[in-house]
Amino acid sequence: MKAVLLGAAIALIASLFGTPMFIKLLVRKGYGQFIRDDGPTSHHTKRGTPTMGGVVIIGAVLLAYALAHLITLTPATASGLLVLLLMTGLGLVGFLDDFIKISKQRSLGLRSHEKLIGQTVVAVLFAVLALQFPSRGYRTPASTYISFVRDTNVNLAFAGPVIGIILFVLWANLMIAGTSNGVNLTDGLDGLATGASAMVFGSYVLIGIWQFNQNCQTNPSLKCYEVRDPHDLAMVAAAVAGACFGFLWWNASPAKIFMGDTGSLALGGALAGLAITTRTELLVVILGGLFVVITLSVIIQVASFKTTGRRVFRMAPLQHHFELVGWDEVTIVIRFWIIAGLFAAVGLGLFYGEWVVGS
Repeated sequence: MKAVLLGAAIALIASLFGTPMFIKLLVRKGYGQFIRDDGPTSHHTKRGTPTMGGVVIIGAVLLAYALAHLITLTPATASGLLVLLLMTGLGLVGFLDDFIKISKQRSLGLRSHEKLIGQTVVAVLFAVLALQFPSRGYRTPASTYISFVRDTNVNLAFAGPVIGIILFVLWANLMIAGTSNGVNLTDGLDGLATGASAMVFGSYVLIGIWQFNQNCQTNPSLKCYEVRDPHDLAMVAAAVAGACFGFLWWNASPAKIFMGDTGSLALGGALAGLAITTRTELLVVILGGLFVVITLSVIIQVASFKTTGRRVFRMAPLQHHFELVGWDEVTIVIRFWIIAGLFAAVGLGLFYGEWVVGS
């Protein structure tokens, strides 16, 4: 538990005090956000606001993870390092996208196929490695079983181990693409994605600690959890949540800095990585329900326009619809935070409820 608290505290402090220094660096270099002309007109005042703040979030998490292990004299784990690999790898893809945007002052960074290739390479590397590094002879960071609050009976390796690996890689890519794009689409208003992410990662702190206390390695029972490194995963989640809280101080309205694709892709990747390694792959759909709703709004809008020529919303993603309806930005953010918190609470309730009912 000490490592979890250290991870959260170090990441919070590093992000809180590191962000203003990074803002000064970006301002000095003239790296500001490019605002699309087809977006809400109220956003034009944000043109030039420093972006790529995800660099601070990633750096704070990596620093917190390293120092927490160093202070507690505990070794890093395969699960924790893999989630950090996924987070940092996707953050690098987002950084390249952000850097091209601000250096060339255009709304298009990496081309869609270039971005997809980068995300796929990182996701495939994570998925393949996650099925390696068995602990005590059989437990690996990830599993070929589809999971909800724990592994279900649906095994992707039903036709053999090779097919299982291929199907798991595809499944992991789908999850990673879904969460990273979900956070990316949510990152449209000051503090919205940062605050919502902090809630979801906070939920994973509780899940990781509970799984550690009820783990089959230390507390075998009929309802114990077959998770390889739950305590370390709780520390990773705590570090990410802490970094988000520290960054939110500067990202809340009026934002002094944006996380950019660097941050949104990294946070989405970390979310998918935690879901896969804690064996809560389908539960993340509920825990991160706000991201799902916002993503669905885009899908509905595009599908409706292409099939009927009509738009369901005034603008997608959903938060921009409410802007055009007349809601104040801060009002939208706070109400969406409430929704994000309710989704996280329902997800945690389902997680704990399964254990209570089944015990």
